[in-house]
Amino acid sequence: MSPTALPAWGEAFIAAVAAQSAVRLWLASRQIATVRANRDRIPERFSNAIAPDDQRRAADYTVARAKFSRTRTLFDAAVSLTLTVGGGLAAIQAAVGALGWREPWQGMLLVLCVFLLLQVLSLPFALWRIFRIEARFGFNRMTPGLFALDLIRQLVLGAALGGPLLLATLALMMSVGRSWWLWVWLLWQAATLALTWAAPRFIAPLFNRFSPLADANLEKRIAALLARCGYAAQGGVYVMDGSRRSAHGNAYFTGLGRNKRIVFFDTLIAQVDAEEIEAVLAHELGHFKLRHVLQRLILSMGVSFVGLALLAAVAREPTFYAAFGIAAPSPAITLLLFAFIVPVVSFFATPIGAWWSRRQEYAADAFAASHADPRKLIGALVKLYRDNASTLTPDPLHSAFYDSHPSATQRIARLESLGRTSDWRRSASPTPR
Repeated sequence: MSPTALPAWGEAFIAAVAAQSAVRLWLASRQIATVRANRDRIPERFSNAIAPDDQRRAADYTVARAKFSRTRTLFDAAVSLTLTVGGGLAAIQAAVGALGWREPWQGMLLVLCVFLLLQVLSLPFALWRIFRIEARFGFNRMTPGLFALDLIRQLVLGAALGGPLLLATLALMMSVGRSWWLWVWLLWQAATLALTWAAPRFIAPLFNRFSPLADANLEKRIAALLARCGYAAQGGVYVMDGSRRSAHGNAYFTGLGRNKRIVFFDTLIAQVDAEEIEAVLAHELGHFKLRHVLQRLILSMGVSFVGLALLAAVAREPTFYAAFGIAAPSPAITLLLFAFIVPVVSFFATPIGAWWSRRQEYAADAFAASHADPRKLIGALVKLYRDNASTLTPDPLHSAFYDSHPSATQRIARLESLGRTSDWRRSASPTPR
Protein backbone atom coordinates (compact mmCIF):
# COMPACT_ATOMS: atom_id res chain seq x y z
CA MET A 1 0.00 0.00 0.00
CA SER A 2 1.55 3.31 -1.02
CA PRO A 3 1.96 6.15 1.51
CA THR A 4 -0.51 8.29 -0.44
CA ALA A 5 -3.22 5.73 0.35
CA LEU A 6 -2.88 6.37 4.07
CA PRO A 7 -5.27 9.34 4.35
CA ALA A 8 -7.70 8.10 1.69
CA TRP A 9 -10.27 6.82 4.16
CA GLY A 10 -10.14 10.04 6.15
CA GLU A 11 -10.44 12.22 3.06
CA ALA A 12 -13.38 10.19 1.82
CA PHE A 13 -15.13 10.51 5.18
CA ILE A 14 -14.56 14.27 5.34
CA ALA A 15 -15.94 14.63 1.82
CA ALA A 16 -18.99 12.52 2.69
CA VAL A 17 -19.73 14.53 5.85
CA ALA A 18 -19.33 17.78 3.93
CA ALA A 19 -21.66 16.57 1.16
CA GLN A 20 -24.24 15.33 3.65
CA SER A 21 -24.19 18.60 5.57
CA ALA A 22 -24.41 20.68 2.40
CA VAL A 23 -27.44 18.73 1.17
CA ARG A 24 -29.15 18.96 4.56
CA LEU A 25 -28.56 22.71 4.80
CA TRP A 26 -29.69 23.29 1.22
CA LEU A 27 -32.89 21.29 1.64
CA ALA A 28 -33.68 22.98 4.96
CA SER A 29 -33.22 26.40 3.34
CA ARG A 30 -35.53 25.42 0.48
CA GLN A 31 -38.13 24.24 2.98
CA ILE A 32 -37.95 27.48 4.95
CA ALA A 33 -38.25 29.63 1.83
CA THR A 34 -41.18 27.66 0.38
CA VAL A 35 -43.15 27.48 3.61
CA ARG A 36 -42.62 31.16 4.33
CA ALA A 37 -43.73 32.11 0.81
CA ASN A 38 -46.99 30.19 1.33
CA ARG A 39 -47.59 31.21 4.94
CA ASP A 40 -50.87 32.91 4.10
CA ARG A 41 -51.98 30.63 1.26
CA ILE A 42 -54.28 27.74 2.11
CA PRO A 43 -54.49 25.10 -0.66
CA GLU A 44 -57.95 25.17 -2.20
CA ARG A 45 -58.72 21.62 -1.14
CA PHE A 46 -58.34 22.67 2.52
CA SER A 47 -59.93 26.12 2.35
CA ASN A 48 -63.08 25.04 4.21
CA ALA A 49 -61.26 23.00 6.86
CA ILE A 50 -58.12 24.97 7.77
CA ALA A 51 -58.37 28.47 9.22
CA PRO A 52 -55.82 31.14 8.24
CA ASP A 53 -54.42 31.17 11.78
CA ASP A 54 -53.91 27.39 11.61
CA GLN A 55 -52.07 27.74 8.29
CA ARG A 56 -49.77 30.42 9.69
CA ARG A 57 -49.12 28.41 12.86
CA ALA A 58 -48.18 25.36 10.81
CA ALA A 59 -45.85 27.45 8.67
CA ASP A 60 -44.14 29.02 11.67
CA TYR A 61 -43.77 25.63 13.38
CA THR A 62 -42.26 24.08 10.25
CA VAL A 63 -39.83 26.97 9.83
CA ALA A 64 -38.77 26.78 13.48
CA ARG A 65 -38.05 23.06 13.17
CA ALA A 66 -36.15 23.56 9.91
CA LYS A 67 -33.97 26.25 11.48
CA PHE A 68 -33.32 23.93 14.42
CA SER A 69 -32.31 21.14 12.02
CA ARG A 70 -29.79 23.44 10.30
CA THR A 71 -28.08 24.19 13.61
CA ARG A 72 -28.10 20.52 14.56
CA THR A 73 -26.63 19.58 11.18
CA LEU A 74 -23.60 21.81 11.69
CA PHE A 75 -23.13 20.63 15.26
CA ASP A 76 -23.39 16.94 14.35
CA ALA A 77 -20.87 17.36 11.54
CA ALA A 78 -18.41 19.06 13.89
CA VAL A 79 -18.78 16.33 16.54
CA SER A 80 -18.47 13.54 13.97
CA LEU A 81 -15.30 14.95 12.43
CA THR A 82 -13.76 15.77 15.82
CA LEU A 83 -14.26 12.26 17.14
CA THR A 84 -13.08 10.49 13.99
CA VAL A 85 -10.49 12.21 11.80
CA GLY A 86 -9.89 14.75 14.58
CA GLY A 87 -8.53 12.06 16.87
CA GLY A 88 -11.26 12.16 19.52
CA LEU A 89 -11.88 8.41 19.54
CA ALA A 90 -8.14 7.74 19.69
CA ALA A 91 -7.80 10.04 22.71
CA ILE A 92 -10.72 8.40 24.55
CA GLN A 93 -9.31 4.96 23.71
CA ALA A 94 -5.94 5.94 25.18
CA ALA A 95 -7.57 7.23 28.37
CA VAL A 96 -9.65 4.09 28.81
CA GLY A 97 -6.66 1.87 27.97
CA ALA A 98 -4.65 3.47 30.78
CA LEU A 99 -7.01 1.82 33.26
CA GLY A 100 -5.63 -1.58 32.27
CA TRP A 101 -8.96 -3.41 32.01
CA ARG A 102 -9.11 -6.71 30.15
CA GLU A 103 -11.04 -7.15 26.92
CA PRO A 104 -13.92 -7.24 26.22
CA TRP A 105 -14.62 -5.16 29.36
CA GLN A 106 -12.27 -2.43 28.22
CA GLY A 107 -14.04 -2.25 24.88
CA MET A 108 -17.43 -2.02 26.58
CA LEU A 109 -16.16 0.83 28.77
CA LEU A 110 -14.86 2.64 25.68
CA VAL A 111 -18.22 2.40 23.92
CA LEU A 112 -20.00 3.48 27.10
CA CYS A 113 -17.78 6.57 27.46
CA VAL A 114 -18.39 7.64 23.86
CA PHE A 115 -22.13 7.01 24.19
CA LEU A 116 -22.37 9.09 27.38
CA LEU A 117 -20.33 11.89 25.77
CA LEU A 118 -22.74 12.00 22.83
CA GLN A 119 -25.71 11.99 25.21
CA VAL A 120 -24.30 14.97 27.11
CA LEU A 121 -23.56 16.87 23.91
CA SER A 122 -27.06 16.28 22.52
CA LEU A 123 -28.84 17.17 25.77
CA PRO A 124 -29.05 20.94 25.11
CA PHE A 125 -30.67 20.27 21.74
CA ALA A 126 -33.27 17.97 23.29
CA LEU A 127 -34.08 20.56 25.94
CA TRP A 128 -34.35 23.35 23.36
CA ARG A 129 -36.58 21.31 21.06
CA ILE A 130 -38.98 20.26 23.82
CA PHE A 131 -39.07 23.26 26.12
CA ARG A 132 -38.68 26.02 23.55
CA ILE A 133 -39.93 24.93 20.12
CA GLU A 134 -42.63 22.43 21.16
CA ALA A 135 -43.69 24.62 24.08
CA ARG A 136 -43.86 27.75 21.92
CA PHE A 137 -46.44 26.11 19.64
CA GLY A 138 -48.44 24.55 22.46
CA PHE A 139 -47.37 20.94 21.97
CA ASN A 140 -45.14 20.30 24.97
CA ARG A 141 -46.67 18.84 28.11
CA MET A 142 -43.42 17.43 29.44
CA THR A 143 -42.26 18.75 32.80
CA PRO A 144 -38.54 19.05 33.64
CA GLY A 145 -39.02 16.35 36.27
CA LEU A 146 -40.58 13.93 33.79
CA PHE A 147 -37.85 14.73 31.26
CA ALA A 148 -35.17 13.87 33.83
CA LEU A 149 -36.99 10.72 34.89
CA ASP A 150 -37.34 9.59 31.26
CA LEU A 151 -33.63 10.19 30.69
CA ILE A 152 -32.66 8.15 33.75
CA ARG A 153 -34.97 5.31 32.75
CA GLN A 154 -33.57 5.31 29.21
CA LEU A 155 -29.99 5.14 30.47
CA VAL A 156 -30.75 2.36 32.95
CA LEU A 157 -32.71 0.39 30.38
CA GLY A 158 -29.98 0.91 27.79
CA ALA A 159 -27.37 -0.39 30.22
CA ALA A 160 -29.51 -3.38 31.23
CA LEU A 161 -30.36 -4.43 27.67
CA GLY A 162 -27.56 -2.97 25.59
CA GLY A 163 -24.71 -3.81 27.95
CA PRO A 164 -24.97 -7.61 27.68
CA LEU A 165 -25.62 -7.37 23.93
CA LEU A 166 -22.53 -5.20 23.46
CA LEU A 167 -20.43 -7.52 25.62
CA ALA A 168 -21.57 -10.55 23.61
CA THR A 169 -20.87 -8.72 20.34
CA LEU A 170 -17.32 -7.81 21.38
CA ALA A 171 -16.69 -11.35 22.61
CA LEU A 172 -17.79 -12.79 19.26
CA MET A 173 -15.60 -10.34 17.35
CA MET A 174 -12.61 -11.48 19.40
CA SER A 175 -13.18 -15.23 19.39
CA VAL A 176 -14.72 -16.58 16.17
CA GLY A 177 -12.29 -15.35 13.53
CA ARG A 178 -13.17 -13.76 10.22
CA SER A 179 -16.74 -14.98 10.32
CA TRP A 180 -17.45 -12.79 13.36
CA TRP A 181 -19.73 -10.52 11.36
CA LEU A 182 -22.12 -13.37 10.52
CA TRP A 183 -22.41 -14.43 14.16
CA VAL A 184 -22.88 -10.82 15.24
CA TRP A 185 -25.59 -10.40 12.61
CA LEU A 186 -27.43 -13.48 13.90
CA LEU A 187 -27.12 -12.21 17.46
CA TRP A 188 -28.48 -8.78 16.54
CA GLN A 189 -31.45 -10.23 14.64
CA ALA A 190 -32.34 -12.47 17.57
CA ALA A 191 -32.10 -9.50 19.94
CA THR A 192 -34.26 -7.36 17.63
CA LEU A 193 -37.00 -9.98 17.45
CA ALA A 194 -36.88 -10.54 21.22
CA LEU A 195 -37.14 -6.82 21.93
CA THR A 196 -39.96 -6.38 19.41
CA TRP A 197 -41.86 -9.15 21.17
CA ALA A 198 -41.15 -7.86 24.68
CA ALA A 199 -41.48 -4.10 24.16
CA PRO A 200 -45.30 -3.73 24.30
CA ARG A 201 -45.73 -5.69 27.52
CA PHE A 202 -42.52 -5.13 29.45
CA ILE A 203 -40.70 -2.03 28.16
CA ALA A 204 -43.27 0.50 26.94
CA PRO A 205 -45.21 0.41 30.27
CA LEU A 206 -42.09 1.72 31.99
CA PHE A 207 -42.67 5.04 30.22
CA ASN A 208 -46.43 5.22 29.58
CA ARG A 209 -49.71 3.91 30.90
CA PHE A 210 -51.70 1.64 28.59
CA SER A 211 -55.40 1.20 29.30
CA PRO A 212 -57.92 -1.03 27.51
CA LEU A 213 -60.23 0.91 25.23
CA ALA A 214 -63.11 2.16 27.41
CA ASP A 215 -65.47 3.49 24.72
CA ALA A 216 -67.95 0.64 24.13
CA ASN A 217 -69.23 2.06 20.83
CA LEU A 218 -65.72 2.53 19.49
CA GLU A 219 -64.72 -0.91 20.71
CA LYS A 220 -67.59 -2.47 18.74
CA ARG A 221 -66.64 -0.51 15.63
CA ILE A 222 -63.06 -1.69 15.93
CA ALA A 223 -64.14 -5.30 16.49
CA ALA A 224 -66.31 -5.16 13.35
CA LEU A 225 -63.47 -3.64 11.35
CA LEU A 226 -61.01 -6.28 12.54
CA ALA A 227 -63.49 -8.98 11.53
CA ARG A 228 -63.92 -7.43 8.05
CA CYS A 229 -60.17 -7.32 7.62
CA GLY A 230 -59.59 -10.83 8.94
CA TYR A 231 -57.26 -9.60 11.68
CA ALA A 232 -57.02 -11.19 15.13
CA ALA A 233 -55.94 -8.62 17.73
CA GLN A 234 -54.35 -11.16 20.09
CA GLY A 235 -52.86 -8.50 22.34
CA GLY A 236 -55.89 -6.20 22.36
CA VAL A 237 -56.57 -2.53 21.69
CA TYR A 238 -55.08 0.02 24.09
CA VAL A 239 -55.07 3.75 24.72
CA MET A 240 -51.72 5.31 25.67
CA ASP A 241 -51.36 8.44 27.79
CA GLY A 242 -49.38 10.32 25.16
CA SER A 243 -50.81 13.58 26.51
CA ARG A 244 -48.38 13.37 29.45
CA ARG A 245 -45.60 14.47 27.12
CA SER A 246 -47.11 15.98 23.97
CA ALA A 247 -50.29 17.23 22.35
CA HIS A 248 -49.47 15.41 19.10
CA GLY A 249 -51.79 12.55 18.18
CA ASN A 250 -50.84 9.17 16.74
CA ALA A 251 -51.71 5.47 16.45
CA TYR A 252 -49.53 2.44 15.83
CA PHE A 253 -49.13 -1.34 15.81
CA THR A 254 -46.48 -2.94 17.95
CA GLY A 255 -45.23 -6.34 19.08
CA LEU A 256 -45.24 -9.89 17.85
CA GLY A 257 -47.47 -12.89 18.49
CA ARG A 258 -49.54 -12.67 21.66
CA ASN A 259 -47.86 -9.36 22.51
CA LYS A 260 -49.15 -7.74 19.33
CA ARG A 261 -51.12 -4.61 20.19
CA ILE A 262 -53.05 -1.78 18.58
CA VAL A 263 -52.31 1.48 20.38
CA PHE A 264 -54.09 4.83 20.13
CA PHE A 265 -52.73 7.98 21.75
CA ASP A 266 -55.30 9.53 24.05
CA THR A 267 -54.70 12.77 22.16
CA LEU A 268 -55.85 11.08 18.94
CA ILE A 269 -58.99 9.78 20.65
CA ALA A 270 -59.76 13.36 21.71
CA GLN A 271 -59.09 14.83 18.25
CA VAL A 272 -61.22 12.63 15.98
CA ASP A 273 -64.60 10.91 16.20
CA ALA A 274 -65.35 7.18 16.26
CA GLU A 275 -65.87 6.78 12.49
CA GLU A 276 -62.62 8.62 11.80
CA ILE A 277 -60.72 6.45 14.27
CA GLU A 278 -62.14 3.41 12.50
CA ALA A 279 -60.79 4.74 9.20
CA VAL A 280 -57.37 5.51 10.70
CA LEU A 281 -57.21 1.99 12.08
CA ALA A 282 -58.17 0.58 8.68
CA HIS A 283 -55.14 2.37 7.25
CA GLU A 284 -52.86 0.90 9.91
CA LEU A 285 -54.36 -2.53 9.33
CA GLY A 286 -53.50 -2.08 5.68
CA HIS A 287 -49.82 -1.90 6.56
CA PHE A 288 -50.12 -5.17 8.43
CA LYS A 289 -52.29 -7.04 5.92
CA LEU A 290 -50.13 -5.90 2.98
CA ARG A 291 -47.05 -7.15 4.86
CA HIS A 292 -45.39 -3.75 4.97
CA VAL A 293 -44.13 -4.39 8.51
CA LEU A 294 -42.60 -7.70 7.43
CA GLN A 295 -41.07 -6.12 4.33
CA ARG A 296 -39.40 -3.42 6.40
CA LEU A 297 -38.09 -6.00 8.85
CA ILE A 298 -36.61 -8.09 6.04
CA LEU A 299 -35.07 -5.00 4.46
CA SER A 300 -33.54 -3.99 7.78
CA MET A 301 -32.10 -7.45 8.21
CA GLY A 302 -30.68 -7.39 4.69
CA VAL A 303 -29.11 -3.96 5.10
CA SER A 304 -27.47 -4.91 8.39
CA PHE A 305 -26.20 -8.15 6.81
CA VAL A 306 -24.52 -6.28 3.96
CA GLY A 307 -23.29 -3.54 6.27
CA LEU A 308 -21.61 -5.93 8.68
CA ALA A 309 -20.06 -7.90 5.81
CA LEU A 310 -18.56 -4.71 4.39
CA LEU A 311 -17.36 -3.67 7.84
CA ALA A 312 -15.61 -6.99 8.30
CA ALA A 313 -13.80 -6.51 4.99
CA VAL A 314 -12.82 -2.91 5.77
CA ALA A 315 -11.76 -3.78 9.33
CA ARG A 316 -8.93 -5.93 7.94
CA GLU A 317 -7.40 -2.88 6.21
CA PRO A 318 -4.75 -1.19 8.42
CA THR A 319 -5.04 2.14 6.60
CA PHE A 320 -8.68 2.32 7.64
CA TYR A 321 -7.70 2.77 11.28
CA ALA A 322 -4.62 4.88 10.55
CA ALA A 323 -6.74 7.45 8.72
CA PHE A 324 -8.67 8.03 11.96
CA GLY A 325 -5.57 8.17 14.17
CA ILE A 326 -6.15 4.73 15.68
CA ALA A 327 -2.83 3.07 16.54
CA ALA A 328 -4.34 0.04 18.30
CA PRO A 329 -7.37 -1.35 16.44
CA SER A 330 -9.91 -3.19 18.58
CA PRO A 331 -13.42 -4.58 18.17
CA ALA A 332 -14.87 -1.63 20.11
CA ILE A 333 -13.13 0.92 17.90
CA THR A 334 -14.35 -0.97 14.84
CA LEU A 335 -17.96 -0.74 16.04
CA LEU A 336 -17.62 2.94 16.94
CA LEU A 337 -16.21 3.88 13.54
CA PHE A 338 -19.00 1.85 11.96
CA ALA A 339 -21.56 3.80 14.03
CA PHE A 340 -20.17 7.12 12.80
CA ILE A 341 -19.63 6.20 9.15
CA VAL A 342 -22.82 4.29 8.31
CA PRO A 343 -25.31 7.15 8.96
CA VAL A 344 -23.27 9.45 6.72
CA VAL A 345 -23.15 6.96 3.86
CA SER A 346 -26.75 5.77 4.23
CA PHE A 347 -28.03 9.36 4.22
CA PHE A 348 -27.72 9.45 0.44
CA ALA A 349 -30.15 6.54 0.16
CA THR A 350 -32.79 8.49 2.12
CA PRO A 351 -34.83 9.46 -0.99
CA ILE A 352 -35.14 5.80 -1.99
CA GLY A 353 -36.43 4.79 1.43
CA ALA A 354 -38.80 7.76 1.52
CA TRP A 355 -40.18 6.94 -1.94
CA TRP A 356 -40.77 3.30 -0.95
CA SER A 357 -42.49 4.38 2.28
CA ARG A 358 -44.80 6.75 0.40
CA ARG A 359 -45.80 3.93 -1.93
CA GLN A 360 -46.73 1.84 1.09
CA GLU A 361 -48.75 4.71 2.53
CA TYR A 362 -50.74 4.99 -0.70
CA ALA A 363 -51.32 1.23 -0.65
CA ALA A 364 -52.49 1.34 2.98
CA ASP A 365 -54.86 4.19 2.10
CA ALA A 366 -56.31 2.10 -0.71
CA PHE A 367 -56.80 -0.80 1.70
CA ALA A 368 -58.52 1.54 4.16
CA ALA A 369 -60.81 2.86 1.43
CA SER A 370 -62.03 -0.68 0.73
CA HIS A 371 -62.80 -1.46 4.39
CA ALA A 372 -63.93 1.90 5.81
CA ASP A 373 -65.32 5.17 4.57
CA PRO A 374 -62.45 7.05 2.84
CA ARG A 375 -64.22 10.34 3.57
CA LYS A 376 -63.75 9.63 7.26
CA LEU A 377 -60.04 8.99 6.74
CA ILE A 378 -59.84 12.32 4.92
CA GLY A 379 -61.61 13.99 7.83
CA ALA A 380 -59.22 12.43 10.35
CA LEU A 381 -56.15 13.41 8.34
CA VAL A 382 -57.29 17.01 7.94
CA LYS A 383 -57.82 17.28 11.69
CA LEU A 384 -54.40 15.75 12.35
CA TYR A 385 -52.72 18.09 9.86
CA ARG A 386 -54.40 21.02 11.59
CA ASP A 387 -53.89 19.96 15.21
CA ASN A 388 -50.30 18.75 14.68
CA ALA A 389 -49.42 21.94 12.74
CA SER A 390 -48.27 19.97 9.70
CA THR A 391 -47.48 22.21 6.77
CA LEU A 392 -49.77 21.87 3.76
CA THR A 393 -47.24 23.58 1.48
CA PRO A 394 -43.86 21.85 1.85
CA ASP A 395 -41.01 22.29 -0.59
CA PRO A 396 -41.49 19.51 -3.17
CA LEU A 397 -37.80 18.57 -3.25
CA HIS A 398 -37.50 18.53 0.53
CA SER A 399 -40.62 16.39 0.70
CA ALA A 400 -39.40 13.98 -1.98
CA PHE A 401 -36.06 13.56 -0.21
CA TYR A 402 -37.26 13.08 3.36
CA ASP A 403 -40.96 12.51 3.76
CA SER A 404 -42.15 9.01 4.55
CA HIS A 405 -45.76 10.08 3.86
CA PRO A 406 -47.20 11.79 0.77
CA SER A 407 -47.82 15.50 1.05
CA ALA A 408 -51.24 16.53 2.36
CA THR A 409 -52.58 17.68 -1.01
CA GLN A 410 -51.37 14.54 -2.83
CA ARG A 411 -52.72 12.19 -0.20
CA ILE A 412 -56.14 13.82 0.08
CA ALA A 413 -56.48 13.95 -3.72
CA ARG A 414 -55.74 10.22 -3.95
CA LEU A 415 -58.23 9.43 -1.19
CA GLU A 416 -60.91 11.50 -2.89
CA SER A 417 -60.42 9.51 -6.08
CA LEU A 418 -60.61 6.28 -4.09
CA GLY A 419 -63.80 7.52 -2.43
CA ARG A 420 -65.50 7.85 -5.80
CA THR A 421 -64.82 4.22 -6.67
CA SER A 422 -64.90 2.62 -3.23
CA ASP A 423 -67.30 -0.29 -2.68
CA TRP A 424 -66.52 -0.70 1.01
CA ARG A 425 -70.20 -0.38 1.99
CA ARG A 426 -71.15 -3.38 -0.13
CA SER A 427 -68.39 -5.59 1.29
CA ALA A 428 -68.66 -4.46 4.90
CA SER A 429 -70.64 -6.24 7.55
CA PRO A 430 -73.06 -4.07 9.55
CA THR A 431 -71.20 -1.60 11.72
CA PRO A 432 -72.66 -0.55 15.09
CA ARG A 433 -73.81 3.01 15.32
